Amino acid sequence: MTQTPKTIAVTGGSGKLGRACISDLLAHSYTVVNLDANAPKVPLCHFTQTNFADFGATVDALAGSDDRYPKVDAVVHLAAYPAPGLVTNAALFENNTISTYNVFAAARILGIKNVVWASSETLLGIPFNDPPPYIPLDEEYAVRPESSYSLSKQLGETMAEQFCRWDAETKIIGLRFSNVMDPEDYAEFPGFDADARLRKWNLWGYIDARDGAQAVRRAVEYSGKGADVFIIANADTVMTRPNSELIAEVFPGVPMKREVEPNETLLSIDKARRVLGFEPEHSWRDEVK
Repeated sequence: MTQTPKTIAVTGGSGKLGRACISDLLAHSYTVVNLDANAPKVPLCHFTQTNFADFGATVDALAGSDDRYPKVDAVVHLAAYPAPGLVTNAALFENNTISTYNVFAAARILGIKNVVWASSETLLGIPFNDPPPYIPLDEEYAVRPESSYSLSKQLGETMAEQFCRWDAETKIIGLRFSNVMDPEDYAEFPGFDADARLRKWNLWGYIDARDGAQAVRRAVEYSGKGADVFIIANADTVMTRPNSELIAEVFPGVPMKREVEPNETLLSIDKARRVLGFEPEHSWRDEVK
């Protein structure tokens, strides 16, 4: 059984999801250190500037070798270019792939056997220029990377499988996060209804950063071993229009794997609910009146 960690390193802790993860972990009595290339706008915990493209720096940071914080018991790896188009494809692929390898390999050297990292919903075939094989989407079909960004995430999932094969006591959980949103982002959601194709690129999904943080904590606390992946989205879509209408307009002919509620997420979180105990607590509908 995986031992509950006391000290958790969050790589990329200065970003949108990273900030939410640090706040959630601190609220649940964990000691947290933020390892990021960029300083946080509002410090929430100890911060160490870290270049994850540098293997030695990654090992040094996770080891806590300067004694300002203890060696960590678990790693939440979020540091990456978070979307396609921010830099050139080759630069994005190199950064995201090498940094993920360095974190996994550093954890192995240091005996850290509890790793949770940000994979991506993009592996499901986003932006769905080719229709999905069925709806709602789940973790059961082969990944379909359509960009250098999603390809880097596929290699991350493959690396996780092999690192766990090398050490059967290691747990590496990949969370395929949907589009991360903060409450201030929700003001624009009502405008999505006017054009069903505006947000069809991820089947009208999203994840509230606070619920993303909950999923991270539950994955850290999960007692399983080995590599696994989970889709993490909110329980509803970004639309008020019903799913039946949206699917008929944008994805006619795509088979339904099961019935869905009018505004139920089409990025299935059934596995995360069943295995991790994940249950979204927030909805944009509660923020926009």
